[in-house]
Amino acid sequence: MKGIIAFIFIFGVIVVVHEFGHFYFAKKSGILVREFAIGMGPKIFSHIGADGTAYTIRILPLGGYVRMAGWGEDKTEIKTGTPVSLTVNAEGVVTRINLSNKLLDDTSLPMNVTSYDFEEKLDITGLVLEESKTFSVDHDATIIEEDGTEVRIAPVDVQYQNASIWGRLITNFAGPMNNFILGFVAFVLFFFLQGGVPDSTSNQVTVTEGGAIQQAGVVTGDQILAINGEKVSDYDEIARAIAKASEDAKSAPTLTVELSHEGEKKTLDVTTKEQDGRYYLGISPILKTGFVDKVVGGFKETLSTSLLIVKALKNIIAQFDLNKLGGPVAIYQISSQAAASGWSDVLRLLAMLSINLGIFNLIPIPALDGGKIVINIIEAIRRKPLKQETESYITLAGVAVMVILMIAVTWNDILRVFF
Repeated sequence: MKGIIAFIFIFGVIVVVHEFGHFYFAKKSGILVREFAIGMGPKIFSHIGADGTAYTIRILPLGGYVRMAGWGEDKTEIKTGTPVSLTVNAEGVVTRINLSNKLLDDTSLPMNVTSYDFEEKLDITGLVLEESKTFSVDHDATIIEEDGTEVRIAPVDVQYQNASIWGRLITNFAGPMNNFILGFVAFVLFFFLQGGVPDSTSNQVTVTEGGAIQQAGVVTGDQILAINGEKVSDYDEIARAIAKASEDAKSAPTLTVELSHEGEKKTLDVTTKEQDGRYYLGISPILKTGFVDKVVGGFKETLSTSLLIVKALKNIIAQFDLNKLGGPVAIYQISSQAAASGWSDVLRLLAMLSINLGIFNLIPIPALDGGKIVINIIEAIRRKPLKQETESYITLAGVAVMVILMIAVTWNDILRVFF
């Protein structure tokens, strides 16, 4: 159960925070966000805010999405002859078009639609009691879709394509940007839960509970001065000395450790403990516990994680191998492992996966944010937008590639985990 909760928490938070980035900057750029959904699948709650956005909660607690007016395949399509019911105000202007049988209004006007234009002319024509009538549609009118979700219509002036080039660019970049911010915040919280940031520049150590060196009487804060006669001045040198001393060992080696305890020098013989074929003294770097240390540590960890992910991504592209990729099944598996170790490890995993998603989304594939950013840059250079049809074809090609890749990765994960 812990694994399922951890998976839903990690996956949900990462995706919702990503989508909130698009949502916030779309609104700032004058783009109508028709729906902000938490979860996927059938909706269980819906509310239209004063800003015109439909806020929905959907039944599957996995991620979420943002529907921007005129973005991608966000279209309102009504087939000729479709029965609808119209809510008309005192001025005879339509304020709501109902396509659903789930939400009925006895005061509405029934119509069979013959034509409509919710983008430019803002009108709807159809048969009312066998007579053809045309009504003006309010700019802020809503439409109840077949599944019962009520959203605003999307006139041209509030569509994605009508925003400035810089507005579109920041809207596309905001998702990955939010993932980097989330990664930083999660790392900072992790260091607060841990009690501090590891300081590898010091030869002071934190002693692991039940570790080999604790049983020899060493406590957290003691300084290790030498191992097997080899002087050490920081934790990296300590780790190298331990690795050197235990190299090619057939059984747990005994190390001669020189240390300083409250200014008093001691020499101890400590027998290491074996775990997974490696030998450990039971120590880790001393922690820097200051507030600023934890914040700076979060920033440094975010930067180093980003660089590692970029390096790994380059290796995957250079030598493509499905086994180097992981989808939802792999995320569930590592989420379960993190949950078993404690919620601080879940936070650390959330940070790493959030940064991973941010970097992955910046790859210039049309279906990803990176591909959209490339299109924005091309439009800025050309000083005019691409044709909407051209952009749609490019995006569809990218979506096809991503769907095929996701199916392949997920199937490969299933084979690795369950067979």
